[in-house]
Amino acid sequence: MKRNVKPNKTKEDKTMVPVRRNQNWLPSIFNDFLGNDWLAERHNTTAPAVNIIEDENEYKVEVAAPGMTKEDFKVHINEDNELIVTMEKKAEQKEEDKKKGTYLRREFSYTKFQQSLLLPDNVVREKIAAKVENGVMTIEIPKKNGKSELAAAVALLLTCGDGEERAEVYGCAADRQQAAIVFDVAADMVRMCPALSKRVKILTSQKRIVYIPTNSFYQVLSAEAYSKHGFNIHGVVFDELHTQPNRKLFDVMTKGSGDARMQPLYFLITTAGNDTNTICYEVHQKAQDILDGRKVDPTFYPVIYGAEPDEDWTDPEVWKKANPSLGITVGIDKVEAACESAKQNPGEENSFRQLRLNQWVKQAVRWMPMDKWDACAFPVNEDDLEGRVCYGGLDLSSTTDITSFVLVFPPRDEDDKYVILPYFWVPEDTLELRVRRDHVPYDSWEKEGMLQTTEGNVIHYGYIEKFIERLGERFNIREIAFDRWGAVQMVQNLENMGFTVVPFGQGFKDMSPPTKELMKLTLEQKLAHGGHPVLRWNMDNIFIRTDPAGNIKADKEKSTEKIDGAIATIMALDRAIRCGNDNGASVYDDRGILFI
Repeated sequence: MKRNVKPNKTKEDKTMVPVRRNQNWLPSIFNDFLGNDWLAERHNTTAPAVNIIEDENEYKVEVAAPGMTKEDFKVHINEDNELIVTMEKKAEQKEEDKKKGTYLRREFSYTKFQQSLLLPDNVVREKIAAKVENGVMTIEIPKKNGKSELAAAVALLLTCGDGEERAEVYGCAADRQQAAIVFDVAADMVRMCPALSKRVKILTSQKRIVYIPTNSFYQVLSAEAYSKHGFNIHGVVFDELHTQPNRKLFDVMTKGSGDARMQPLYFLITTAGNDTNTICYEVHQKAQDILDGRKVDPTFYPVIYGAEPDEDWTDPEVWKKANPSLGITVGIDKVEAACESAKQNPGEENSFRQLRLNQWVKQAVRWMPMDKWDACAFPVNEDDLEGRVCYGGLDLSSTTDITSFVLVFPPRDEDDKYVILPYFWVPEDTLELRVRRDHVPYDSWEKEGMLQTTEGNVIHYGYIEKFIERLGERFNIREIAFDRWGAVQMVQNLENMGFTVVPFGQGFKDMSPPTKELMKLTLEQKLAHGGHPVLRWNMDNIFIRTDPAGNIKADKEKSTEKIDGAIATIMALDRAIRCGNDNGASVYDDRGILFI
């Protein structure tokens, strides 16, 4: 194998270079001094031939290893961002006199070498792969999509170009080494720009860039920064947010630390993780909710390059969604090879989807397929429903949740559908607070008539009782199912109005059948809900809990994700399925309600 000899380059040139340690024999393939004469001086040592190839998509390291197998090699990355390749091979040859049982000749051979290569900053460490074929070990080191370069440019803009005196810009990550990646890229940008290099001081040992005209700086923070306070932040760059072990550092840097600045900016970049109980997933969900229209926050600008959870991960068109530089900095042949390997080895599928397609592979999946729910948005006219048999579901709240009352009208024939008519209430005094806190457009829904408010800072039950009474004058409400918790007084009041009120358990046994039926009717398009936005939001928030027997019930993962309307719908649907359009007397008319 021919050895590639190139001029020696610095780390700033983004070139992968070997690092000399204590191995006296270790060659540097980028050093002109390491020719045949250098090797000839060490007659008793053999160094393997090493080639390094670079193209627009990746670095490729080739190590000549005749007679070696993959098991003879160990490859890892140390704390100094070095790729360590170690090879160890033991062999034994012997000739034996079988009659006498003695060795006539016995030879041992032992081969060991270690190669250290300093990795550049623009590589994807998680995607480094190695293989051994035909006596050559090949290590493929793919390049990044350019997130770090974009983050470095933003950091320099905040430090040097935002017109802010004494601006404090910080780079944060799970560890100092990770945070230094963006710093190194920013330092390279300064060195390559004559105008900046005259005005900027780079303190490499401190991981600090100072813009002299305004005395502003960009500083890499240590992992223990969460224990410190008093930052006056103009900008923060969070690299690989999914690697944060907890939310402490994020909270310290983003909660109130930039209040003294006119225009603080928090720049968060990350790939998908695999833990949904993290600050990264919380931010990801907020970004997704804003993109989908479930939440509103004009100060938050989300950009997500990734495949949808239900998309075909083997489809090249899906790859392009997650890799905007596919075919430019990321070779499509490499993605194809990785995909084919994942097909043959199911254990690699999650890694492929997370690292190549930016999918949260272990996230809890929302239960209701919203495309199927939206397909049931058939028009609903209240006037056309007057006088028809229906069943109600009542889910009460006090302050934090939404009070929901849902009417379900059973079909009159085989071609008819279950019609859903929902109503929602929140306290008037907490409306604006809810909008700011939850980033949910309660105010817009209230203006559109999709949600109503009651006086005060808690739900006014009397107002809702009167509202239900008026509904009873328009529709034939046969039964109202309710959650027994906290509803005793309202139940008595509704009974006094002449309604039949039925207690409904919230456990797996009672909730599982109608919940499964709701999904069945949705998939069969036998529901009509008129596309009510609040009910849609509730349905989209449903996560499913399952007991050992396979029973299910609706739940929510976060306190800000309300499902009250969905619960009320499930209870009303249960009564509608059980009783249908029967106009006969209810059992509760004779014996009343049994409280257990």
